Amino acid sequence: KDRWQGVRFIAVGTTAAAVHWGVVRMTVESMAVAPLVANVAGWMIALVVSFSGHRFWTFGATTGVGTGQSLWRFVLVSGTGFAVNEVCYAALLRAGGLRYDLALGVVLVGLAVATFVVSRLWVFRAASPG
Repeated sequence: KDRWQGVRFIAVGTTAAAVHWGVVRMTVESMAVAPLVANVAGWMIALVVSFSGHRFWTFGATTGVGTGQSLWRFVLVSGTGFAVNEVCYAALLRAGGLRYDLALGVVLVGLAVATFVVSRLWVFRAASPG
């Protein structure tokens, strides 16, 4: 097994989360877009960063799964994660205890572990022979 895979996953995930968070902040601050709407833009851009990094660096291009197959799996997992993200983010915003950017940070960190597990066990894993 590749002992650096977890480190690469964290690096890509952290980069994608930072991009997501930065896009939301920039969109809210410079365009006066509501945080939940800006979150959609942040996710869409971070999706590209995350898939590219994981496909070609974290899990490598030789995973036994074609790019098309891993892409649809990744979009499914990421889209599901984003739905959870948006619900949790909305709940934190309604609770009113945190600024919008800090609430988003809490949500992004909270979903990172689940994304790693699903990516490692399904998204970038070929079917077992037989």
